[in-house]
Amino acid sequence: MSAWKQYQEENKERFLEELLALLRIPSVSAKTEHKQDMLTCAKEVEKSLQAAGATTTTIYETAGHPIVYGELIVDPSFPTVLVYGHYDVQPADPIELWKSGPFDPTIIDGKIFARGSCDDKGQFYMHVKALEIMTKTNSMCTNVKFVIEGEEEIGSPNLATFVKANKTLLKADVILISDTAMISMDNPSIDIGVRGLSYIEVEVTGPNRDLHSGVYGGAVANPITILAQMIASCHDENNHITIPGFYDDIIESTDAERNKMAEAPFDEKEFMTDLGIENVWGEKGYSTNERTGIRPTLEVNGIWGGYTGEGAKTVLPSKAFAKISCRLVPNQSSKKITEKIIAYFKKIAPNTVTINAFEHHGGEPYITPIDSHEYKSAAKAIATTFGKDPIPVRGGGSIPICALFEQELGLKIVFMGFGLDSDNLHSPNEKYDIFNFYKGIETIPYFHKYFAEKNA
Repeated sequence: MSAWKQYQEENKERFLEELLALLRIPSVSAKTEHKQDMLTCAKEVEKSLQAAGATTTTIYETAGHPIVYGELIVDPSFPTVLVYGHYDVQPADPIELWKSGPFDPTIIDGKIFARGSCDDKGQFYMHVKALEIMTKTNSMCTNVKFVIEGEEEIGSPNLATFVKANKTLLKADVILISDTAMISMDNPSIDIGVRGLSYIEVEVTGPNRDLHSGVYGGAVANPITILAQMIASCHDENNHITIPGFYDDIIESTDAERNKMAEAPFDEKEFMTDLGIENVWGEKGYSTNERTGIRPTLEVNGIWGGYTGEGAKTVLPSKAFAKISCRLVPNQSSKKITEKIIAYFKKIAPNTVTINAFEHHGGEPYITPIDSHEYKSAAKAIATTFGKDPIPVRGGGSIPICALFEQELGLKIVFMGFGLDSDNLHSPNEKYDIFNFYKGIETIPYFHKYFAEKNA
């Protein structure tokens, strides 16, 4: 047994308890009532970095929630790995659908059920523990820097300012992120890219007040009906997005790339059973894996208006609202897509209502070259601990800061995620397998080892 593995085995129960303590902090960045919780969580992350061996740590205030920075510079001649993660989590709503408290981590069948267990506390904490293992076994072969932010779930609005102001502080040779998923523990994979994001809100206003639906119904436009019609018009009969110019800048995947994707194990029947659906849905001409990896999307994330309380209230509402997001693929610009969506809704709105549409946040798509030393180091690390080579796949999610990091720091990013698509990210009953948590801790030191070998 290696020294790394032995140290982990001797301390794995403590590692788990420390993670559970972090998960008990309701660090929800989207809600102002959790502002103090965000600061509490940032301080705990800083303490964990110090305990793991970071010799310099700082909590940087921003216009929003703080950023935690830590570093261990062992030798200036060693390559430097910059680890990025986030301690903020999604809101837990709807609370009533959770089987246990979202901030009361509960272990069932070897899985940790808690908000943030996989996204991203459980995953970035693997790197903290990997650092501890390497420092305690005197086997550091790289310098390590950490940037753990508190605003990823709201689009990282203040990270760009921090990065641009601290380029020297953040100087490194590669960025390592664990905020993605694998196909399975039996079929390890590495995300070679993430999609971009455009997120808007639409407000439709009809009459100047809620109206009696009997007295006024049929004579005054219902904002909910109008909004539903406008949203429905965003897809055609082939589930192709109809917004003018939406696909203009896309770099289409080659047949060779699509054939490679098709080699990844995927059981569509199991996929449907897990989700409780009778059939899949999506853009005609593409497989399910392609729809969630190499194709852009437009989805309604929330829609509301009128009376939604208990019982009945016959009103014709004054307003209707929707939150809409698009996942973007390489060469699409979040700024351009946001402008096109907003312009589309304003153009198609009938003169019986008024429209207010605005952006929440966005981010650019990102691709990691699989022929790079960075990627090969990650692939070799995974092959070492899993006993088989990982499959390169395209992830469907978004990490808005990826393109920013490459643009400002000139660094390539490697995604080493150990979650699963079935971990209920952003949903009730989010979970993270304890096996995956430990496997990540076991694997990450090997990335540092193989990445450092380039400079040996």
